[in-house]
Amino acid sequence: MATETTTTELTDGFHLVVDALKLNGIDTIYGLVGIPITDLARLWQAEGGRFIGFRHEQHAGNAAAIAGYLTQKPGICLTVSAPGFLNGLTALANATTNCFPMILISGSSEREIVDLQQGDYEEMDQLNAARPYAKAAYRVLHAEDIGIGVARAIRAAVSGRPGGVYLDLPAKLLAQAIDAERGRQSLVKVVDPAPRQIPAADAVARALDVLKGAKRPLILLGKGAAYAQADAAIRALVEKSGIPYLPMSMAKGLLPDDHAQSASAARSYVLAEADVVMLVGARLNWLLSHGKGKTWGAPVPKRFIQVDIAPTEIDSNVAIAAPVIGDIGSCVEALVAGIGAGFPKPDAQWLGAIAERKAKNAAKMAETLAKDPVPMNFHSALRAIRDVLAPRPDIYVVNEGANTLDFARSIIDMREPRKRLDSGTWGIMGIGMGFAIGASVTTGKQVVAIEGDSAFGFSGMEVETICRYNLPVCIVVFNNNGVYRGTDVNPTGGKDVAPTVFVKGARYDRMMEAFGGIGRNAATPAELTAALNEAIASGRPTLINAVIDEAAGTESGRIGNLNPQSAAKKK
Repeated sequence: MATETTTTELTDGFHLVVDALKLNGIDTIYGLVGIPITDLARLWQAEGGRFIGFRHEQHAGNAAAIAGYLTQKPGICLTVSAPGFLNGLTALANATTNCFPMILISGSSEREIVDLQQGDYEEMDQLNAARPYAKAAYRVLHAEDIGIGVARAIRAAVSGRPGGVYLDLPAKLLAQAIDAERGRQSLVKVVDPAPRQIPAADAVARALDVLKGAKRPLILLGKGAAYAQADAAIRALVEKSGIPYLPMSMAKGLLPDDHAQSASAARSYVLAEADVVMLVGARLNWLLSHGKGKTWGAPVPKRFIQVDIAPTEIDSNVAIAAPVIGDIGSCVEALVAGIGAGFPKPDAQWLGAIAERKAKNAAKMAETLAKDPVPMNFHSALRAIRDVLAPRPDIYVVNEGANTLDFARSIIDMREPRKRLDSGTWGIMGIGMGFAIGASVTTGKQVVAIEGDSAFGFSGMEVETICRYNLPVCIVVFNNNGVYRGTDVNPTGGKDVAPTVFVKGARYDRMMEAFGGIGRNAATPAELTAALNEAIASGRPTLINAVIDEAAGTESGRIGNLNPQSAAKKK
């Protein structure tokens, strides 16, 4: 008698991870393959997803983080276990600190071996290592829980204050097979992952009352305001109130930098003299001297209004007179609605004093930029870049370095939101190539990365990645032969160079040429202008080695006060 057999359709962890991400609108993964996630990357590509492979996991993580910032969807970084995970963890921690939604997915060793410390391949307790540096961290042990694990990671990354999330996938999980229909039913499509959080009416009224009582009000915009994509509402708040505003570096372009109410050119004055400051998506951290001290005109009394989605941020450094808690779009819309025809305008004397200082500082900057020293310095080189970028506001600008960052921030104006991407809250180096690749892949737009030579060194090998994917990225390396400058000497007269000095006359442009891109050497502003125009016109991977006077630059840029020096040196 014949026996009838039934074949059950199966799926596995590899397919379920791919299906869960695709179900939730994820189309790109940044990462670096190896054991145990190589087949996951292959399957992702085979199923129509885009996989951007890097030379180092930290830069893949930075690309994923900036993609999250630009799209409000979590960028995905995929790494191998242990050392690969640790490389990605640096980017995850930076994403959490900067409130960029990102998910780091790493393969890992088997739990039973890790817990007994039996010496597995790349054995490491990655979940507990990630927890202090992530907004949330999860481990999935069973294939039927992959859908829930991905859903929880997505919601954690984008809801409330965004941040980095770690998702641990042990190797055994990826190969687990389950019934295909059961697998399909286990997937979760996240509904409203970042719901609006409406501010309380009494909080809005209180903030408006504080603002009405101000004689010298100031609106301070942070990158949280840029992330919110509430551009029209923020512009309405500024223009309807008539209050001068000051953007933090990644908030530049929310309103054009040449807007009449911009107080950027009078930054020190407005911070010290304002009597009421409204923070919108900005934190009173070290970048704002914690809201204390001479920067803020101490002991001049000052009142703060703070618009933020996280109530725990309120009173973190100084007392906040009027907290407004909710998503920035909803909060700003409520504030705009409360600014009626009778709302008091800022004092004319206050506006006049700001305008006077802006004009004075702008004239001083124009005089500096008009100089044409040989060799180039930071100002003359940045003037050339500024003039090329000015008629092209849609270009993304990535910026890092010490002096390169400081000067570019004040010289190159932004006219569109979320077009300036830089070192952010930690002020770290090494974000350059990851951010440039992430911005280019996400938007398809031209990217110009303005890099100090030291900063470029952290991620320079990713020029191969830029060439491999033929991305429209132009890198300008400000080459002054060292960290800060190239003039330091070894005090012993020994054969080793000073700690801050690089190879003299290095040709970074030839690195790009080695991988098939375009390399240019520029020793004058005219050469830099021509090379940058050519790069933008071609849309091809390009690196311009901009030769800067090696004596140009100061120790630690504008934050030299944070760099302790020996008492003997000070004497």
